[in-house]
Amino acid sequence: VQLQASGGGLVQAGDSLRLSCVASGLTFTRYAMGWFRQAAGKEREFVAAISRNGDNTSFKDSVKGRFTISRDNAKNTVYLQMNSLKPEDTAVYYCAAGPLSTYYSDRYTVWGQGTLVTVSS
Repeated sequence: VQLQASGGGLVQAGDSLRLSCVASGLTFTRYAMGWFRQAAGKEREFVAAISRNGDNTSFKDSVKGRFTISRDNAKNTVYLQMNSLKPEDTAVYYCAAGPLSTYYSDRYTVWGQGTLVTVSS
């Protein structure tokens, strides 16, 4: 069972990035997916989540209107489209899989390795 996140990088404020997370070794459609992030010296925080069939999404307040989460069940992949990036979005971003779409990190049972997003001002 593995989640492989990718797509991070160094961008300037106002730019966009799309993160991808490919799942393997699990039945993807049985899992809700979430994105979390952890900035240096801070606790991990919820960013976005999507239900198993993609019908329901939720977001951290500070990213609403800028970030979009989506999934392609045929490709076992979840995406996080990040627009209008700000320096405070700088963090390591992790994807996670769990039985429910929730902002509680401890409800997710499988975690990816993280991808670093750095936003310069």
